[in-house]
Amino acid sequence: MKNILVPTDFSPESRYAFEAAVQLAQRSGGQLLLLHCFVPPTDSHVSTTGGLVGGHGLDDVYVLKTLQAIKRRMHGLMAQAHELAPDVPVHELVLTTEPETAILEIIQDRGIDLVVLGAHENTSWTRFFLSTHTEHIMRGASCPVLTVKHPVKNFEVRHLVFASDFSAEADQVAPSLQRLLGLYPAATLHLLDVVPTAGHHARALEAIHAFAARHQFSHYEPDVFDAPRASTGIPRFAEQAHADLVVMLTHGRSALSHLLQGSISEAVALHAAPPVLTVPI
Repeated sequence: MKNILVPTDFSPESRYAFEAAVQLAQRSGGQLLLLHCFVPPTDSHVSTTGGLVGGHGLDDVYVLKTLQAIKRRMHGLMAQAHELAPDVPVHELVLTTEPETAILEIIQDRGIDLVVLGAHENTSWTRFFLSTHTEHIMRGASCPVLTVKHPVKNFEVRHLVFASDFSAEADQVAPSLQRLLGLYPAATLHLLDVVPTAGHHARALEAIHAFAARHQFSHYEPDVFDAPRASTGIPRFAEQAHADLVVMLTHGRSALSHLLQGSISEAVALHAAPPVLTVPI
């Protein structure tokens, strides 16, 4: 988590994401790239990086004034980051382009290790990061995505939940779990499987213990939780366990047979109270 991208629309949720990202960068020795995307009117004469390329109409004046205001707000966030963590390098980038496209391109072009997104639990068309925006970014991102919905003034992970069915695919998330435990060595690792009935407990526990043995997780809590659907059971367990972070795998843009797993991850990311880290495989 050395190179962290933090998109912002200056909403409360994106502020929560910003605060969490600053703390993660401080703990991991990383740096932040703070991104804001503003889509100007179609007939304005402004480049994607905010420069005027001819024209002096009212739209151009409006766009330039808006960009100046955005720059002031970005510099304010950078000053706050310096107050919170003076040793964390913070860079800012303002683009006049669609946010989803910009985020996915920046991930590739700048070697981003983690995207930290502010997400709102209820759909609101007045907000920049609607649930659909977050879902699209989670599906398309080639790096882990952390969604944050509530204030995290002290982002200290004491209870880390990895929710999975512990099939062979779960092995690909083990390195991410090891890195997180390296950052938060005092955290309790909860290995969680959500099953429909108690009759599935024995098989679920067997898979959990086998996963832990393969990856040498010696200190962990095996948890099997009964719920009709994983998408609702995981948030309920996270609340009961006082989870500080939930980790899930996602298949992103892979085969159609994997869309169900992706939809579960996205539903949990948007509805679980604690921050949720989705790891693409």
